[in-house]
Amino acid sequence: MFRAARPIFNQTSRAAFRSQFARTSGRRFQSTAAGEGPSAQQQQTWFKRMWESPVGFKTVHFWAPVMKWALVLAGIGDFARPAENLSVTQNAALTATGAIWTRWCFVITPQNYLLAAVNFFLGCVGVAQLTRIALYNASQKKLAEPVEKEVVKS
Repeated sequence: MFRAARPIFNQTSRAAFRSQFARTSGRRFQSTAAGEGPSAQQQQTWFKRMWESPVGFKTVHFWAPVMKWALVLAGIGDFARPAENLSVTQNAALTATGAIWTRWCFVITPQNYLLAAVNFFLGCVGVAQLTRIALYNASQKKLAEPVEKEVVKS
C-alpha cells in the first residue's frame, strides 16, 4: 500500500513545489520591486544604485579604500622630504602592499575597482620613493669615491 502511494505523493508534492517556485522565480533575480518595469530601474538615481551596490556606501568595500587614500596622500607628502630622511623598509612595505592587494582586488568577489585603484597608486608612490632613495644613495657613493682615492694616494 505504501509503495503504491509513494509515486503519487512524490508527483503531487513536486507539482506543488514547482508551482510555488514558478510564481516567485521570475521576480527573485530582479533588483526592483515587483510590478516595476525596466523604466523604474533606469530612473534610479546614482546615489540609490551606489547605496544598494555590493561595494556601495554602506559597505566596508567602499570605506576601506576611501580611508586608504590617506596612505597615498602621506606618501605623496613625503616627496617634499629629503631622500636621506626616507625609510627603505617603509616604502618597500608600501610597494609590496600596493602590488599584492591590487592583484587581490581582482580575485575577490565582488571585484572592487576602487580598492584596486588606491592600492595601485600606493604601489606607485612606494616605487617612486624607493627610486628617490636609490638615486640618493648612488649619488652619495659617487661623491665618496674621489675623496677616498685622494686620501689613499697621499
